[in-house]
Amino acid sequence: MPSSIVELAAVQKRFGKGPLVLDGIDFSARQGDFVALIGPSGCGKSTWLRLIAGLSPLSSGSIKIDGAALEISKRELAFVFQEPTLLPWLNVRKNVEVPLTLRHSPPSQRRVLCQHALERVRLAEKVDAYPRQLSGGQKMRVSLARALSLSPDILLLDEPFGALDEITRDHLNEELLALRQEQIWTAFFVTHSVAEAVFLSNRIVVLAPNPGRIHAEVSVPFAYPRTIETRRSEEYFQLVREVSRLLRAAEQTSAS
Repeated sequence: MPSSIVELAAVQKRFGKGPLVLDGIDFSARQGDFVALIGPSGCGKSTWLRLIAGLSPLSSGSIKIDGAALEISKRELAFVFQEPTLLPWLNVRKNVEVPLTLRHSPPSQRRVLCQHALERVRLAEKVDAYPRQLSGGQKMRVSLARALSLSPDILLLDEPFGALDEITRDHLNEELLALRQEQIWTAFFVTHSVAEAVFLSNRIVVLAPNPGRIHAEVSVPFAYPRTIETRRSEEYFQLVREVSRLLRAAEQTSAS
């Protein structure tokens, strides 16, 4: 069994003097885990990702990467947000190159990495297009290409497909797992869709609210790669129903 790559221990988070957003989070993810985080709105799913990314400080507890403090980790980490967050005045190439430019990668290297990332998300022909010329699904592909250009070890995805129609969302789910076959990163994926969580992940964490805490964890037994046939299986539907039941139970609980 692979050793832990991301470990959260007794994690608490509150903003200012407000109530706890997350409380008592103990969790470890192994290399190659695809962890889906689901739960009611406001239960701290996005906050969990921001803490791992170092975008928000802990109130107490610890987060370690490969057993080392988060701030000294040498692991490459990338974040895909709810919105594509593309710069409208830059074309697709320049948008994908933004993180590479910020780290002062040579122009020739940026171009090669950008081209490869766009080929992986099937958008190489859109390299000179601007965000206004792209569909919602294409914009999210560019955002994903930007993250993949860093060749991340850890990929954080905060409900990236939530605003898309169901067909586009399903296609992007399949493409995301195809990309995972090429480079197996450890992923944390926030979603409100139980079906999406079951299709993508090998572990599902169900969070309860007020404050956010782990209500249940579910192992997903389906082997990778997954296909449309996975979604049609009775085992898939049974697991969706079980996780939905756990989610409803989590919504009805609150800390005393």
